[in-house]
Amino acid sequence: MSATIMEQAVHTLEIVKEEEIAAPIDVVFETILEEMGPRNQGGDKQPMPMKLEAWPGGRWFRDLGNGAGHFWGHVQAIKAPSLLEIWGPLFMSHPAVSNVQYRLKEESGVTLLTFTHRAIGYIAYDPKNEEQWGKIHGGWGGLLERIRMASVRK
Repeated sequence: MSATIMEQAVHTLEIVKEEEIAAPIDVVFETILEEMGPRNQGGDKQPMPMKLEAWPGGRWFRDLGNGAGHFWGHVQAIKAPSLLEIWGPLFMSHPAVSNVQYRLKEESGVTLLTFTHRAIGYIAYDPKNEEQWGKIHGGWGGLLERIRMASVRK
């Protein structure tokens, strides 16, 4: 039997985005659940439906059928319609943990959505590599854009 010991650096990641959405807070919150769940898309804009159990401790995962799938996280906190917080590995198949927060405030019929993704662990990305950073940053940007557009349509 042989073993390899490699020292890996622990990294952190933080993305914070704000979106003003011309829709009531209830509509935006419901749209977040839909776009993270059954209407979710992959980075290539192909359908990637997920299950989101919208209660404390609920799972967020991809069900591929026949007992196969990918666990992304648990609902850490939910206070409809102002907060959804999820923790877990998300898309990272590494020893890492993430915290994702959607905080919503409504003023005069416009909802301010503040999105935060923080992660720590063996995160296989180089913050100086703009292509890698762009994929992570852009993936969340695409989801937020879909939330904005779908909320306004309703």
